[in-house]
Amino acid sequence: MANTSIGTPEQLRDPNYTPPLAKAVPLGIQHVLAMFVSNVTPAIIICGAAGFGFGSNSPDFPQMIYMIQMSMFFAGVATLIQTIGLGPAGARLPIVQGTSFAFIPIMIPLVAGKGVDAIAVLMGGVIVGGLFHAFLGLFIGRIRFALPPLVTGLVVTMIGLALVKVGIQYAAGGVPAIGKPEYGSLINWTMALVVIFVTLGLKFYTRGMLSVSAVLIGLIVGYIFAFVIGEVNLGNVGRAAPFALPNPFHFGVEFSVAAIIGFCLMSFVSAVETVGDVSGITKGGAGREATDTEIQGATYADGIGTAVSGLFGALPNTSFSQNVGLIAMTGVMSRHVVTIGAIFLILAGLIPKIGAIISSIPIEVLGGGVIVMFGMVASAGISMLSDVDWNRRNMVIFAISLSLGLGLQLEPGALQHLPATIKVLATSGILPAALIAIVLNLVLPEELSNESTEEVSGGLSGHGQGSLPNSDNG
Repeated sequence: MANTSIGTPEQLRDPNYTPPLAKAVPLGIQHVLAMFVSNVTPAIIICGAAGFGFGSNSPDFPQMIYMIQMSMFFAGVATLIQTIGLGPAGARLPIVQGTSFAFIPIMIPLVAGKGVDAIAVLMGGVIVGGLFHAFLGLFIGRIRFALPPLVTGLVVTMIGLALVKVGIQYAAGGVPAIGKPEYGSLINWTMALVVIFVTLGLKFYTRGMLSVSAVLIGLIVGYIFAFVIGEVNLGNVGRAAPFALPNPFHFGVEFSVAAIIGFCLMSFVSAVETVGDVSGITKGGAGREATDTEIQGATYADGIGTAVSGLFGALPNTSFSQNVGLIAMTGVMSRHVVTIGAIFLILAGLIPKIGAIISSIPIEVLGGGVIVMFGMVASAGISMLSDVDWNRRNMVIFAISLSLGLGLQLEPGALQHLPATIKVLATSGILPAALIAIVLNLVLPEELSNESTEEVSGGLSGHGQGSLPNSDNG
């Protein structure tokens, strides 16, 4: 039912409509709240993996605050490119951009334990990968055939599976605490579980913005609990500057073959995700299909936003799916509402004290939040896989891709004799799984007999009715 206090049904479906400011500002802040935690989490994870994040006692810890700050600032900048447009770049739709989870499994092997100096290699990959992503906009419509739900669902599921280990490590006390008595202590798990239980309660027993912001509110409650029991250190907040501008080439830029290949390949997946988000927005908010111009403009904006982010020390940007759901929930299609949200993100990125407050969140509290978020990434992948026709051919493609991809991720030592560049790319698990799935999907014949998987499946060959074709149900 349309909210006539905001506008008429026709106005609410119009991306160019601007609601009254008193309504538009809270709606814009809603979008920021829905994506805020997901947007800053990748920076925290990458800095932690490099060795100057939570619990590291590294003199470079302030560099994490800077990366958090840039995550907010350039999410806002990239969102403005989408909503307002920059030449051919931008869909001119209410698309919210934020730091992408998809690239994390690619980035971790590149920086693991190497300190702040390793970030320069990431920035080189981000810049080149962003330019390549923008280039994909020229023919994005023609490459979608190579990435059906079987491939994209597998990749998203693999991303979630690669990240769940991080959530458990954070909840137990973080990587620096591994091997120490405090790792996995009752107090650590209590802080994480407070976040999980509050998040679940809000998700299932509330409606509207309380439900949409469940993870953020769960983290706030967990933070308050940690503060009460004396687990919060606010020292960095007092030392942080009240205002700071982005610093070009803050971490430097180095170009590595492994980083460039990894970021460019993941750009395919990110581009297809953006196409899906654009289609979801126009379908859910305006009741129509997305135009070729909108899809192309959104892809350009994705890439340009990512490349610019890399110049200033931020990570890759992509469209955020949770905000697509928020538009469907509110029924407000106005791109200017999202523009207001982008301005709030930019302002937050100019205030280092906000980044310092985020960095004061105990890692165990953050662990509770990321357990939920990364589990939802895996769930989203499984949901995408529900659109697959699970005939025997697709089962074999999925089986081989998952076995090799996940196996290499779990046992990276199996590739110790490969060149360093190939080893980094292969042990991410995601790239080999995606490449195998794409190639097999393109080259294998469509038909495979009913009996062809029985001998290797131990009788668990998927006889559920689901989406199996009738002729394949046996």
